[in-house]
Amino acid sequence: MAQKQSILGRIGQLTRANINSLLDKAEDPEKMLDQLVRDYTSSIAEAEDAVAQTIGNLRLAEADYAEDVDAVKEWGNKALAASKKADSLRTAGQAAEADKFDRLAKVALSKQIGFEEEAKQEAPMIASQTEVVEKLKTGLIGMKEKLSELQTRRDQLVARAKTAEAQATVHDAVKSIDILDPTSEVSRFEDKVRREEARVAGQAEIAASSLDSQFEELEASTTDIEVEARLAELKGLGTGAAPAAPALDEAADPDPEARPAE
Repeated sequence: MAQKQSILGRIGQLTRANINSLLDKAEDPEKMLDQLVRDYTSSIAEAEDAVAQTIGNLRLAEADYAEDVDAVKEWGNKALAASKKADSLRTAGQAAEADKFDRLAKVALSKQIGFEEEAKQEAPMIASQTEVVEKLKTGLIGMKEKLSELQTRRDQLVARAKTAEAQATVHDAVKSIDILDPTSEVSRFEDKVRREEARVAGQAEIAASSLDSQFEELEASTTDIEVEARLAELKGLGTGAAPAAPALDEAADPDPEARPAE
């Protein structure tokens, strides 16, 4: 049990670890994350072995308990059979033989009581081990999630460090060029880029205007269609036809069930 408590304590300590706080205190966060990843990986492997052993012991205890329960039933049946046999012999006038089977019934009942006691002792232990196993499984899941978080943070940190290093290299290279010199290649290239950006922006503006015009034409066309449809309905009135009721959008009625029943 002490070993199980130690495992639970280690799992709880690792899953409660505040990664951000650890990183803030670290002189070299990348190295610390690498070490944490190694520690977590090792601890998870040890915990998995311990959990597997605990689960194995629990399954053995459950098997023993099941055997004891079966034995209780078996010896109970034997005691009942022996008692019935004794009663039958005593009715037939064979008292000696009847006493013999009564003794056998007592032996069977004694066995039954013994197995009942064993089952009673095993039941709370099995319940306790089952609870421990569930806690260990939950702790393992938490440790694996923490390990995944560590690995993600480590990868992000390394990527940011490499990006910063690349930016510093580019910055140092750019500093060696006088970008304020109008005769420099950089200035000419920058001017060319600006002109190209302006041209692309102009094309986008023209395209947007054309698209707006197309939508306006579409809306006007839709209105004309609606006007023609309503005019046709008006003309239909002259022939005695009833005008069609305008369709109602279901979304216009926020609560269809609230309308009075017809």
